[in-house]
Amino acid sequence: MEVDAASTFFEWVYYIILTYWPLFLRGAGVTLLISLTGTIVGFGLGIIIGVIRTIPIDQNFNIIQKGLLKLINIILLAYIEVFRGTPMMVQAMVIFYGAAMVYNISLSPIYAGIFIVSINTGAYMAEIVRGGIISIDKGQFEAAHSIGMTHAQTMFSIVLPQAIRNILPALSNEFVINIKDTSVLSVISVTELFFISKSAAGVNYRFFEVFLVTCTIYFIMTFTVTRILRYFEIKLEGPSVYTIHGSQTVPEAEIRITDRERH
Repeated sequence: MEVDAASTFFEWVYYIILTYWPLFLRGAGVTLLISLTGTIVGFGLGIIIGVIRTIPIDQNFNIIQKGLLKLINIILLAYIEVFRGTPMMVQAMVIFYGAAMVYNISLSPIYAGIFIVSINTGAYMAEIVRGGIISIDKGQFEAAHSIGMTHAQTMFSIVLPQAIRNILPALSNEFVINIKDTSVLSVISVTELFFISKSAAGVNYRFFEVFLVTCTIYFIMTFTVTRILRYFEIKLEGPSVYTIHGSQTVPEAEIRITDRERH
């Protein structure tokens, strides 16, 4: 198909899709790879930091243990504030070019992009996880400690499963944000969707048509991810109607709970 200055808007859109769809597909794949990997690694990092920052300073701690815990908390807080308080684009420039200039480390743009998204996500997820942990009723901590469970056992067996369920919508939102924010990695030449789109637009100078297609692809990705994650959220909520068996022998002891009564 040939197009020229006299071609209509829809002819240009069709031509761009027909000509550059392999590049768009590759760019979308890189975008999903970086955003998914970065979200998973950042979530793991957020859990570790969130758990550490909620460790209470026990009276049984000695001076060294108390001082070490306070020092770790200061370092983690500094990390969170720096990466939440600066744009990801600036972080990408500092880390990618700084590693090459200061430490003579040549990073692959894709690996650098995954690293940047991961540590940026980790800073946000650390506070989200911490909020999820402190939202759990303190009575559960006290009950667990009263039966001899350690803080680590209480955290990983009782508190974290509930906290993760509570923060799942925030985790989904962070994943969607990462899909869109990978576009800033074009400044370090990561060949994600936005970078590919700039290259395609520069060939024919049809920026509106190209980025309209790009916008549509981003929407399809984020909408699909949102629906999938929402499906898992619903699954974790359990059935909307269920029966609590208060007695194995007396049917009258059964209590039927509806979705309205749950909420």
